[in-house]
This record gives sequence, C-alpha cells and structure tokens, in this order.
Amino acid sequence: MIYSILKPLIRVALFFFCRKIYIQNRQAFKLKGPLLLTANHPNSFFDAIIIAAFFKQPIHFLARGDAFNQPYHRFLLGLLNMIPIYRLSEGKENLVLNNYAFAASKRILENNGIVLIFIEGICLLTNQLQPFKKGAARIALDYQGKNPLNILPIGIAYDAFNKWGKTVQIGLGNPILAKQLLPFDDRAKNMNHFNTEIKQQLKQLVIEPAPSQTINSKTLQSIADLGILLHQPLFSFIHMRVFTKTKGTVFYDSVMFGCLFIAYPLYLILVTGLLYWLFGYPAFIILVLFILSARTIVPCKNPAK
Repeated sequence: MIYSILKPLIRVALFFFCRKIYIQNRQAFKLKGPLLLTANHPNSFFDAIIIAAFFKQPIHFLARGDAFNQPYHRFLLGLLNMIPIYRLSEGKENLVLNNYAFAASKRILENNGIVLIFIEGICLLTNQLQPFKKGAARIALDYQGKNPLNILPIGIAYDAFNKWGKTVQIGLGNPILAKQLLPFDDRAKNMNHFNTEIKQQLKQLVIEPAPSQTINSKTLQSIADLGILLHQPLFSFIHMRVFTKTKGTVFYDSVMFGCLFIAYPLYLILVTGLLYWLFGYPAFIILVLFILSARTIVPCKNPAK
C-alpha cells in the first residue's frame, strides 16, 4: 500500500530533481510478470527509484544488505519492496542470509511478480559496466513457475553524479525468455552464457546522455532567480548535512532525493502558512509561483552541487 501511494508522488518529485529523463522503448514499462529485470548500477538506490517510478506493475528490488542493519531501516525498506542481499565485503557471516533473498525472489516471480536485480552487484558512480555477478543467473535458473519467465535488460546512465538537476537516459531492451539464455545442461555454463548475453544487451542500452541545454529565456531566468532565493534556505541546509554524511560514499543522490522528497512538502506548508498569515488569500497565488520557480531552476540554471 505504501509503495502504491509513494510511486506517483515520486514521479512528481523526479520532475523537480532531474532536468530530463529520456526513455528508450517506453512500452516495456507495461510488461507484466513473471519478469526479472537485469540492470546496471551506476547510482546507488537512485537507480531503483527511477526504474520503479515508471513501471506500471509493482517491483521488488534486491538492495545492498548493509542498508538493513537497523531494525527501523529494515522495516521501512521492506515497505518499499526492498530485499536485502549481501556482498562478501559486508561480512562472510552474512552471506548465508542471501538464501532468503534468492528464495524471496523465486517466490515473487512464481507468483507472476517483477524482481529487479543490479547485475553488477556494486555501485561505483560510473556509467561504465562492471564485471557481472551470478545472482541474476541463479534466480533465473532456480525459477520453477508455471508461466514462462522473461528477462528484461535495462541500461541506465547519467550525465553527472552527486548533484541534482541531472539528465538521465533509460534504455529498456526487449524481453528474452529465460530458457533462451540458459541452453545448457551444466549450471556453470548457463550462468556464464546468461551473463555474456545480458552484457551484450547492456552495452547497447547504456548510453551516456549529453547534458541538457540551459534555457536562455529572460522571463524563465527571472523566475529561476526568484526560485533560488526562495529555496536556498532549505536546499543549503539539507545539502550541507547530506554532503557531510555521505562524503566518500555513493549515496549522495539517493539520500538528497529522499530528504527533499520528505522536507519539501513540509517547507511548502510552512511557507504557505507564513504567507497566509502575512498577506491572506494572495498567499496561494504566491505558492503557485513558488512551486513553478522550483522547476524553473532546473532547466535555466546550472544546479549547484
């Protein structure tokens, strides 16, 4: 339920956070399960946020296990359909917990659901493909559902990292029957063949976007200047804290998006109340300009880090 409520709100938030999101093969967002999404992983949780926001059906994600260390983190991330999966670097003792992740993925797919796995198994803030792990192939091999399982390669790329106002390119491939990617009787050969075929697909789907051009309109630039003035207190406050907390990690974009997603509506309520107290009814007209200016900043200005 929480997932369904948040998805349309996240679509709206992405409109303010990103300059442009280009989508190749948009009709693939309407595909139904059982469907295993195999995507590259350039930008932490932000990748999952963008992909899930546009899919018509709910998606379950395999996410790095260290984000689930606190009980309330585990609870909140579970509400967002996230499933923890651990890497060796997060402790050998945690690897046994991956049996739960693969069992959960198998169960979701066999109930005609959709599972997203980042096949590289690591995020390095780069659009360059990294060596693939075997988790996606393992899920496909273990699937025993009644309906044929399809695999959908997804490439995602950014013009920049660690800033808002980015341009994003999402390339969706065509669904491939899992049995076509697993033609051998040998499990190890199937895993290698699966990864080789998916890599060929992703090489064509990961297309780094050119930065969107700044709009040179005096009217829009004036609104953008006003927007910077109105939003600077909120943005500077959140940016400094997120930058400090995420320094040396890959989480700036996802944490910044999450903080603004929560804080901006509260900021609007506060500003609206203040303006209404000071000016009365015209405050709502000012509020519309306030929101318009928030979007205008993105295409008219070079967003600050």
